[in-house]
Amino acid sequence: MQIHRLTPAQARARQSAGAVLIDVREEHERAGGQAEGALGIARATLEADPAAHLPDRAGEVVLICQIGGRSLAAAQALVAAGYLQVASVEGGTTRWVEDGLPLVKPVLDAERVDFLERYSRHLRLPQVGEAGQQRLRAARVLVVGAGGLGSPAAFYLAAAGVGTLRIVDDDHVELSNLQRQILHTQARIGEPKVASAERALGALNPQVRVEAIAERVTTGNARRLLEGVDVVIDGADNFATRYVLNDACVELGKPLVYGAVLQFQGQVSVFDAGRRRGQAPCYRCLFPAPPPPELAPNCADAGVLGVLPGVIGLLQATEAIKLLLDIGQSLAGRLLNFDALAMRFHQMRLDPDPSCPVCAPASG
Repeated sequence: MQIHRLTPAQARARQSAGAVLIDVREEHERAGGQAEGALGIARATLEADPAAHLPDRAGEVVLICQIGGRSLAAAQALVAAGYLQVASVEGGTTRWVEDGLPLVKPVLDAERVDFLERYSRHLRLPQVGEAGQQRLRAARVLVVGAGGLGSPAAFYLAAAGVGTLRIVDDDHVELSNLQRQILHTQARIGEPKVASAERALGALNPQVRVEAIAERVTTGNARRLLEGVDVVIDGADNFATRYVLNDACVELGKPLVYGAVLQFQGQVSVFDAGRRRGQAPCYRCLFPAPPPPELAPNCADAGVLGVLPGVIGLLQATEAIKLLLDIGQSLAGRLLNFDALAMRFHQMRLDPDPSCPVCAPASG
């Protein structure tokens, strides 16, 4: 059966004559306005069980979307399901507005409006959508360090809607931090970094819960700090903390998103040996023991380009979001290196060490 293609004016006339007009866009799209009198039923919902919404297969149905493609596909699905009078609006809601036809906004509570508008670009991604965004909202991420790496990572995780961020750092804001630690401001010099971070993240996204913990990660508190979290961001600036984090993550089965910077060089990886023993490496597989101090100076001694932690921290946030949504391919088993001077990335393969005292299958 041929699908009738109507102009918005023709669709409006059919609607006035008794046809059922259905907007098949997603809820976040309809929140900005939909054709007056239209029912809002997302295409997937309508196609999954058309009889639940349209019991009369002989009645006239007119479908509208944003520009006409989805409504035409949905109309074809209804015809295949036995509906006899189905039409699609050419040009969709876009042309409906251009033609000056009446538009209305659905009545939604303030929290729902905030959710749909704030995350509208995520909601348009098939890999995220409503289910993925709700998954982010329910997630808990531990960010160790509110400094150069933790600042951009926490900012973007908060912006993305991760529901709970547990920020751990025992340091205070100093003037020298402001060149790269973008969570903080000059007005907050002297404040605990976690308190400064809580203020900054709350101003960005009040829906995110920030747990500010002014402590240094140790073997004595690591298990408590990791309790209930889904992913750990390693923004530490010393080997001792990194080893403690790694060992706790392996023991508790938490993925660890690693990042490090120095001068113009940065690197990032995902260590997921706790959930994938024998298949993915841990931090000790890469660094079995700390290098000599002369081979591993810190940023305070050797310096760091201010924007470099931003690049690496954003990559860490990206990996964390992918892990939370279970999409794409993580950096587990790969070390990504970045050279800011050459503006070049290169990666190397990381294999699990079968003799690793922490993550080898025999050690578990």
